[in-house]
Amino acid sequence: ARGRRAILPPPFSVSMPQLSPDAILREPRVSVLARPTFVEPAHLGVQWIGDGSDGEKLAEFAGRLCYMSQRNPAGRSTREYLENIKKQGHGSVLEHANYSLLLEGVSRSLTHELVRHRAGFAYSQLSQRYVDESDACFVMPPAMIGDAALEAAWTAQMDSALQTYTGLVESLMQRYGWVDDKVHRRKMAREAARGVLPNSTETKIVVTGNARAWRTMLELRSSEAAELEIRRMAVIVLRVMQEEAPAFFSDFEVYTADDKREAARVGYHKV
Repeated sequence: ARGRRAILPPPFSVSMPQLSPDAILREPRVSVLARPTFVEPAHLGVQWIGDGSDGEKLAEFAGRLCYMSQRNPAGRSTREYLENIKKQGHGSVLEHANYSLLLEGVSRSLTHELVRHRAGFAYSQLSQRYVDESDACFVMPPAMIGDAALEAAWTAQMDSALQTYTGLVESLMQRYGWVDDKVHRRKMAREAARGVLPNSTETKIVVTGNARAWRTMLELRSSEAAELEIRRMAVIVLRVMQEEAPAFFSDFEVYTADDKREAARVGYHKV
């Protein structure tokens, strides 16, 4: 029709090499980046009983300050004190203890859900505008793992998307050749080409949250009702946090659900 521009095929060919097995991820990786450091004031020393991490002691100190009970009249250990805090639902003192985790081997589909948890959390995520994704990895949805036909169909789609992305970046770099700043030109190309990358593309994200916020997120995302990938991640994070601060997360129980996958339930709801 007159006045309409012709739709031309893309000026690149898409090859179909097989994705490397190393580019297909089946488990997330969780690393602890930061944990609380508690400095006890000499003039308000607490009569500590039992062991406790700095984060746990910080929460206990904050709770005891409310009632000036530093002398520990009930003779409770740190773990017993925080167990009572959870039982009574006085979770505000848990907000003083912040933990930063690095999550890798998770998909952008997962992080779209994760970042909906706002109160008590901070996020810093890999930027597809700046980072070259031509060698990206992809997170296989747990529901497909173990089924050869599903795995093959999914892998072919990831491979096709990656090759299309690479071709688009090359063509866009040529289209934006008039941009002298090569760094800015690459950003312009990648930000446009990223539109073809699927939700399964692996990302990395730093998540900082206080203990109360972590509890809320883990209660929701480790349950049987949660989406499988974020549920798998939540169970792994729960185990990491139970190592870091067992008194904060001791009431969580990991179990095998009816679908033969791990889930977790909490003893004290919405602390």
